[in-house]
Amino acid sequence: MRRGLPGRRHHGTGGAGVSRTVHPIEAESYRILRSRIGLDHLDRWSRAVTERVIHASADLGYADDLSIDAEAVRRAADALADGAPVVADVGMVASGITARRCVCRVADPEAARLAERTGKTRSAAAVRLALEEVGPGAVWVVGCAPTALEELLAVDPGELAPVLVIGLPVGFVGAAESKAALRASGLPQVSNVSEKGGSAVAAAALNALLYRDEPA
Repeated sequence: MRRGLPGRRHHGTGGAGVSRTVHPIEAESYRILRSRIGLDHLDRWSRAVTERVIHASADLGYADDLSIDAEAVRRAADALADGAPVVADVGMVASGITARRCVCRVADPEAARLAERTGKTRSAAAVRLALEEVGPGAVWVVGCAPTALEELLAVDPGELAPVLVIGLPVGFVGAAESKAALRASGLPQVSNVSEKGGSAVAAAALNALLYRDEPA
């Protein structure tokens, strides 16, 4: 059953997205990026996600490594502009999402208690608490813990009903496997094939859907 927790729900203010002034260093970084790889074959939002992930990581390999549900990211950009809630698996992901406050329960003592009772990791327990808080229709961003993504995939799809799952956890244990499971699940998703990923690139993928004024 969905329950409200005062002080924890941060859904944003809606509107037409985030307009911002692009710093000259960022503009130059994008110029260099675009001189080294062409992504014009991608639709607007898939290109925005791919470019911002590459910009955040300086890793051109993401152009071939990312798996992006193009229609899902378009819908997610619209939903975020309308104030859809965002859930992050860890504080580093939440801190990197600069244009929206996020729900992140991993540091909540209740997550620690739930993890102890159930034998789950704290990140997995935090997913369950966040789901109770936000309910269906959220954008989920996982950049650190494969167990958080695995827990998300264990939720009944009708109960979860995500707008988008950005699944980019990093690591040698379970990361690639959890992302493969996300792609196989049929959920609207952004993921990557390899073991690489992390908080910075997951936050970057989400920021790409919030920013409306990308570098020209």
